[in-house]
Amino acid sequence: MLRIEDTDLERSTPENVAQILDALRWLELDWDEGPVSQVGRAEDHAAALEKLLESGAAYRDSATAEDVKAWKAEHGADRGYRGTPSGDGTGAIRLRVPDDGDTVVEDLIRGEVRFPNRSYDDFVIARGDGSVLYNFAVAVDDADMGITEVIRGDDHLSNTPKQLLVFEALGIEPPRYAHVPLLHGPDGKKLSKRHGAASVQELRDAGYLPAAIRNYIALLGWGPGDDETLLSTEELVKRFRPGDVGRSSAVFDEKKLRWMNGRYMRELPLEEYRESVRSFVDAETGGRPLNEDRFAFGCEIVQEKAQTLQEVWPLIRFLFEPPVEDEKAWRKVMKADAGRVLAEVDSALMKIEGGEAGPNGDGFTIKAVEAALEPLPEKLELGAGKVFQPIRVSITGTTISPGIFESVAALGREETLARIESARTKLADQAE
Repeated sequence: MLRIEDTDLERSTPENVAQILDALRWLELDWDEGPVSQVGRAEDHAAALEKLLESGAAYRDSATAEDVKAWKAEHGADRGYRGTPSGDGTGAIRLRVPDDGDTVVEDLIRGEVRFPNRSYDDFVIARGDGSVLYNFAVAVDDADMGITEVIRGDDHLSNTPKQLLVFEALGIEPPRYAHVPLLHGPDGKKLSKRHGAASVQELRDAGYLPAAIRNYIALLGWGPGDDETLLSTEELVKRFRPGDVGRSSAVFDEKKLRWMNGRYMRELPLEEYRESVRSFVDAETGGRPLNEDRFAFGCEIVQEKAQTLQEVWPLIRFLFEPPVEDEKAWRKVMKADAGRVLAEVDSALMKIEGGEAGPNGDGFTIKAVEAALEPLPEKLELGAGKVFQPIRVSITGTTISPGIFESVAALGREETLARIESARTKLADQAE
C-alpha cells in the first residue's frame, strides 16, 4: 500500500508528491494498492476522533500556547501538560496521556525503548477545525489498512509512543516497529546535499542504474551475513530481516556506489547497455544521428571502463567529434620524445594491411593494431606510457580513453592517421 502522508499541506505539494512517485517508479519499486492520500481519508479520521471524544479518551481544549506555558510553570517543566475540557466544545482535540507508567516501544532493531508518560503533554491530535495531525492520522491509517510492520528512520522514534497511545485509546493492536539508523556521509555527519547527490533523481541524472542503487542502499547498515555484495532485489527480499540491521548509522559513500554501479554496467547485455547509454549521449549531442555501428563498437570497448552512464560519452566522443582541446593534457604528454614516438607509430600503422576486417572495414582490427603497436616501447626503449599516451592525446585530445588498441581500431585507419599527422605537425611547429 502506497500512502502519501500529506497532512502537512505546506510541505506536501503536488510537486513533492510527483517527485516521490517518479523516484519509486524509476527505482522499479512498485506497490499493490494506492497511492492513497491521507487528506483524502478525512471522513475515516473524523469517525475515529468522534469515537475517542465519546469515550473520554480525547477532549477539546481551548488553551493557548501561553496557557500551556503557564501551566508548566506552575506544575514543573518536566511535567507533560494536562488540559481541561472546554465548556463550549471548541478548541483543539487532545489525547489523554496517563500520568504514570511508561509507553514501551518493542523495537525490532533497538529492543525495548521506554518513554515516561509523565513527560508527555496531552498531545493535540486534531486542530480546532477538525483537521488531524500526523501522529493521529498515521495510527488510524495503519489500523484501517492492516499494516503489520513499520520500518522507518530513527528520527521517527519519538513519534512512536504517541502513535502507540492512539492505538491504545482506540483499542487496536499496533504494528511492530523497527527504526533504522539514519545515513551519514563519509565525514560522519548526517547525509545532506554537501555529500553529493541528495535525491534519487540526482543519482539517475548522474548515470546510476536502478538495480545498483537498490542493491547498494539495501546493504547500508544491513548485510546478508556473508561477503556477497552484488545481490538481486529478489535475493535481498528473501534474506532481509529487520533484526539484522545494525544500530549504528551507516555511511553513504558515493565512491562505493560508483564501484557497484560499474559492476552492474559491466554485466549488462551489450544491447541493453547501449540503450541505457543512449539518452545520456543524446543529451550531449542534441540527439543528432550517430553512426550506429561505430556507436555499438564504442559502447563495447568502454563497457569495462565506465562506472556511470554519464561517463560513457566523454570516453567515446572522439569517435564522432574532433579531439578535444586539452592544453594541460598536451603539455603533460607531448614532451621531447613525442615526435619520434608518433613517427614510429605512423610508420607501424601504415603497414597494417587493408581489407574488410575491423569495425570500419579497413583492416584495423584490435588484433592487428595491437600487433603493430605493442613492440614499440621496446623498440624505442621507452616505457609503455611514453609511447601510448602520445597516441591517446593525438586521437582524443585527452589522457583518458578506452584501451589504446581498441580506440585506434574503433577510430579506423583514415581518421587515426590523419589525427596523428596533425599532432606531429603541431609538435613540429612548436619546436621551431
